[in-house]
Amino acid sequence: MPTSRRALVVRGGWEGHFPVETTDLFIPYLTEQGFEVRIAEGPLVYADADLMAGVDLVLQCVSMGAIAADEVEGLRAAVAAGTGLAGWHGGILATHRDSAAYLQLVGGLFAAHPGRPPAEQTGEPSDSFVPHRIEMLPAAATHPVTAGIGDFDLVTEQYWVCTDGYCDVLATTTQAVRPGDPWHRPVVSPAIWTRPWGQGRVFVATPGHQPDVLQHPSVRTIVERGLLWASR
Repeated sequence: MPTSRRALVVRGGWEGHFPVETTDLFIPYLTEQGFEVRIAEGPLVYADADLMAGVDLVLQCVSMGAIAADEVEGLRAAVAAGTGLAGWHGGILATHRDSAAYLQLVGGLFAAHPGRPPAEQTGEPSDSFVPHRIEMLPAAATHPVTAGIGDFDLVTEQYWVCTDGYCDVLATTTQAVRPGDPWHRPVVSPAIWTRPWGQGRVFVATPGHQPDVLQHPSVRTIVERGLLWASR
């Protein structure tokens, strides 16, 4: 298939979210869909206005990273001009926390991933892996990203996110009240959403802690569709 669009994969940050391994899952798919793919290690590339003007899709996977003012301004300008922005889990939601402009663009911020009850914890990372359901909202039935996909269950980190009403939420997940938790009723968090920004589109999925989660059939399908939907 001849290339007609350009995708920029921006990755790096905390290795615990496997930025190389997870993005490598989707680079062949983007190539098959006709994208010329360029890889950048970190957000410095966002400040290159000439380069960003030719990018149709940004796939970002940079957890716990920092972003300079000119970098976030470049990203926001590109999205407003029509470049798509897409990502999952901490690579888009647990990063660039010191930039209000970035958080406004993506529409959400990771707050917590409550885990097992204290008595069941072992001190391993899996303490934060809990069974939970991703529940589709009515809007998901006809949206190109989620059409035909029903509710599904995962055992991994369940993101509690702080967000706003400008997100078009397609799916949610409900945090349970477990022994030792300070909250007193279940908490519903968006799990999949889209967001218009200028002439561009933003796609966010909260599942994706590690490669096996992104290989879940429903998660993978949603991410693949989200990449195409977000792209110019």
